[in-house]
Order: sequence, then C-alpha cells, then structure tokens
Amino acid sequence: MTPQEMKDRLTQAYPDGSVEVVDLTGTHDHYEVIIESKNFAGLTRIQQHQHVMAVFGPELKTGEVHALSIKTKVKS
Repeated sequence: MTPQEMKDRLTQAYPDGSVEVVDLTGTHDHYEVIIESKNFAGLTRIQQHQHVMAVFGPELKTGEVHALSIKTKVKS
C-alpha cells in the first residue's frame, strides 16, 4: 500500500479532517498517520486509534501494513 493510497482511504474515512501519512522506512509497510477530525470528539484515545486501525483492518491482518503509528486529535 502506497502512502497516497493510505492518505486517500483516510481522507474518505475522515472527510472533514486533515490527514498526514509518513512512510517511516521507505518499504511501504511501516507508517505513521496523523489525523485531526471532528469524528474523534467524545472518543477516548484508544477508541480513536481503534477507529483508524479499522480503516486498514485487512492490510494489518495480512501484513501488507506491518506497523502503524497513529496520532489523533479532535478538530475544533
């Protein structure tokens, strides 16, 4: 999965938000994502991260996305 594919999918999941994707190793399987969205309002940090991980459920299960570092923030 390319960084642009990840960004596109996150932008679809969080259309009101700002999304940044960083390929940490250049191997297209270790990523950091930074998302600011109103969708996170009222959710705990763990719930926010689970919400983001669900966007990549199949890729995380197969190992296509091996590592995913997530930073979330509620958009004001």
